[in-house]
Amino acid sequence: MKAVLTVVGKDSVGILAKVSAGCAEFNVNIMEVSQSVLSDMFCMIMICDISSLKGDFGTFADEMKALGQNMGMSIHVMHEDIFNSMHNI
Repeated sequence: MKAVLTVVGKDSVGILAKVSAGCAEFNVNIMEVSQSVLSDMFCMIMICDISSLKGDFGTFADEMKALGQNMGMSIHVMHEDIFNSMHNI
């Protein structure tokens, strides 16, 4: 199973490190990363393997959202089933 994780906000040092550490706490493996900085805005998309997720997916998504808020950014996690359903309508 996979999830799509997005991060958007003002660029600063350590964003990738903090997000990847948050994923590691839940045993989430980051498979692919795409990131760019537009002016001072940081944008990142991660494809994550959640097949060995520790705990509940909702808890993981909520914790990542809270991490984003603490960083002054927006972090959103979407299960691949929801992502695929949105693009098949």
